[in-house]
Amino acid sequence: MGDGRVARVLVDSPLPQLDQLFDYRVPDHLVEAARPGVRVRVPLRTGGRIADGWLVELVDRSEYDGRLSDLEDVVGAVAVLRPEVWALARAVADRAAGVASDVLRLAIPPRYVRAERAWLAEQAVAEAEPVPGGASAAPIAITGYEPGRLESAITAGERVALVARAGLRETPSGEWVGGWAITLAEAAAHAVHAGRSAILAVPDHRDQEQLEAALRAVLPPERILRTDARQTGPSRYRAFLDATTGAHAIIGNRSAVYAPAADLGLIALWDDGDPLFAEPLAPGVHARDVALVRQEQSGAALVLAAHARSVEAARLVELGWLADVRPVRPERPHVVLTEQQASDAGPARIPTAAWRQAQEAVLTGPVLVQVARPGHTPLLVCDRCREPARCAACGGAIAIPGSGGQAACTLCGTPAAGWRCPVCEGTALRAASVGATRTAEELGRAFPRARVILSDGERQVLRVGAEPALVVATRGAEPIADGGYRAVLLLDGERMLLRESLRVAEDCLRWWSDAAALAAPRVPVFLVGVAGGLATALATWRQPDWAVAELATRRALRFPPAVRVASITAGRDRVRRAVDTAEQAAPGVDVLGPLPADDGLERAIVRFDYGAGAAVAAALRAESIRVATERRRPVAGRGPGRAPVLRIRFDDPAVP
Repeated sequence: MGDGRVARVLVDSPLPQLDQLFDYRVPDHLVEAARPGVRVRVPLRTGGRIADGWLVELVDRSEYDGRLSDLEDVVGAVAVLRPEVWALARAVADRAAGVASDVLRLAIPPRYVRAERAWLAEQAVAEAEPVPGGASAAPIAITGYEPGRLESAITAGERVALVARAGLRETPSGEWVGGWAITLAEAAAHAVHAGRSAILAVPDHRDQEQLEAALRAVLPPERILRTDARQTGPSRYRAFLDATTGAHAIIGNRSAVYAPAADLGLIALWDDGDPLFAEPLAPGVHARDVALVRQEQSGAALVLAAHARSVEAARLVELGWLADVRPVRPERPHVVLTEQQASDAGPARIPTAAWRQAQEAVLTGPVLVQVARPGHTPLLVCDRCREPARCAACGGAIAIPGSGGQAACTLCGTPAAGWRCPVCEGTALRAASVGATRTAEELGRAFPRARVILSDGERQVLRVGAEPALVVATRGAEPIADGGYRAVLLLDGERMLLRESLRVAEDCLRWWSDAAALAAPRVPVFLVGVAGGLATALATWRQPDWAVAELATRRALRFPPAVRVASITAGRDRVRRAVDTAEQAAPGVDVLGPLPADDGLERAIVRFDYGAGAAVAAALRAESIRVATERRRPVAGRGPGRAPVLRIRFDDPAVP
């Protein structure tokens, strides 16, 4: 048709068969309001329904020969879908055989009319009376690294794997933050002062608090935008709108990588190996992968910073895709491996040397005690062979409830009476992990004059002062201590490594490294119960070298990230057909399984090289559309049957 403007619309629907642009005629009364990027409402011919969507582009002519339906309405006056965000969403969805509207729901917050109207009014005033932008004649220097190295990387749009500085720094306002936060804040300020925006993504609110404090030291408040789920709806939507204009430092969690940053100059992720960066919602794309795609599309600089480098980042460094940048004078914590000392143990699972150091250190300041788990005595093992105790009925872990009482299955509640070890036939249980609560109780009795602070998922403590205290924290919940901890005790190391996961060693090294970095300069950090290459990597502060060795091991076994994987979950016949489709899509595809999954379904794991990713994703996406649109004949006298199930997840963090 050529008798009017044509709107190409993405319908907001999780159905894969609707994941395409549909053409609609723009009626005369909506011509001025219908602009690329606005929210719209459109009719769907199936069922006569009205659906929400985004107007992606306007064209003069449609390739459809029939009569086009009219746009129903335009919702809002702001183009919330920026072209660069649409390109990112499309590429990310295609990479994961997903649906673009699922990605846009993560990228674009819900609309709040009052916030939008207030923002539009302020924009009108700003256009009438323009104010200076974000550029400045006083560039920000990034300290701790080769002078000019990171500044030139940001200017040139370089990709960097950054080894973060250990230790804490005090901001001009008196707040103590990690050295990594200072580095990322200075990098963001360098971009903002050049008139470009920066996106800074961190795993959780603890890291975000530190980064905000560091940013306030180098940027005015109006140049700092926060976007995360802890904000109110209007506040988050307002920050989203602010990000579209002017140079800002935008900080948030994993969804921040989709922010509509104006003139993007830097994307930085802190601790990209943290599992909180793995998006649980469909299509389940990791924030690091989103950042990699966006960097290629935008040409902005990319920084992956961490104390313990992820194996994924190590692979990219090995390929030459990321440049390896380390501090000029690295500040290495003084790590003591107790396995290399005398084996006599003091109270509360703490070796004698560590116990004595804690007694001395707690007289002058805070002492950190990191434990594996919250609760009292959560994990039990066989007393004879140390095999983790599992329920005979469902396979769940057997533990003692936090409130005390008899040991029972954590999943089905079956009591552990009569339990027998399947490995050695032993019948006695023993505690393999003493929780944070019990540890705090024991330390409170052993140090009656010391204040004991407990920090875990339920009792969150962000900061402690410089006064004497014993801080018992689960891994990842360690508070920041003013001036740093006077001693750090990393307990339960051997028990942390009992977790059944491909990434257990990588996670432990990251937990220990982040906790060790909280210590004051030159104070001891005791790692209890762990020896070997992992402990040596922590003691020598050479985590990147360990990541390289781990990558080599996974490459020999064809485990991620040496290869990509996709999990396929469905009924037996659909799994088999999807697997066949993937195998035919590209050479070198191999399959693990299928094995039984939940609800009578089966799951298979498809492994393939990175070069085959696009072909495998396209093939599995086509198969998901086929399954979603297949017709099922109703049986006379029966209700509609179960809807067809085919779940596909690329780079599934639960595999293997």
